[in-house]
Amino acid sequence: MKYIIAAIKPYKLDEVREALTAIGVRGMMVTEVKGFGAQSGHTEIYRGAEYAVNFVPKVKLEIAVSDALADEVADTIRKVAKTDKIGDGKIFVLDLKQVVRVRTGETGEDAL
Repeated sequence: MKYIIAAIKPYKLDEVREALTAIGVRGMMVTEVKGFGAQSGHTEIYRGAEYAVNFVPKVKLEIAVSDALADEVADTIRKVAKTDKIGDGKIFVLDLKQVVRVRTGETGEDAL
């Protein structure tokens, strides 16, 4: 099993969710986060005053999938979230040792 963490631009969330649902992803966790990478923030003007935005808003997706689906999920996120501009995000794929469904006690891929 794999645990996929992706940070994407917030306005791409609905499009990514629809694409992941279409390939068989049955659930995900979504969190609004702020961070920076190569973008390292930017400046904006609000009511005539310039100010620095040091942390850029992102959406963090957390998805647990079978090994067989992991590459397709990562590739789908990459294709759909891509805008060809700096700050498109990152995707991390980690090994997932165990999953337990709280309601039924199912474990492993049965719990996904």
